Amino acid sequence: MTTESAETVYFHLDPSNPTTMTEEEVQALRALKDEDIGLSDIPEQTGGGWRRVSELVPAENEQQITLRLDADVIAFFRSTGRRYQSRINAALREYVNSQAKPTKPSR
Repeated sequence: MTTESAETVYFHLDPSNPTTMTEEEVQALRALKDEDIGLSDIPEQTGGGWRRVSELVPAENEQQITLRLDADVIAFFRSTGRRYQSRINAALREYVNSQAKPTKPSR
């Protein structure tokens, strides 16, 4: 962990060398009550929330096709549980949306 300024702390996590908690830290975390956790820096969540993929795209918009995908890609999505094909569709939709050309603002 390195400190860049008096107020901002930058932390870089090395996935190949994860940090571990001491037994004292684990016990302190387990003893912590919800009301003791400071949430002042987190904006209040109102309404919205997560929606099912099926709510985003009407079923009548779907078309059945045959598609060849790499075995490891299929294995990954299948390991995420039921409705994995809908999640594949959502991932493809995100790609399509990211590739959309921005429209010029109207005058």
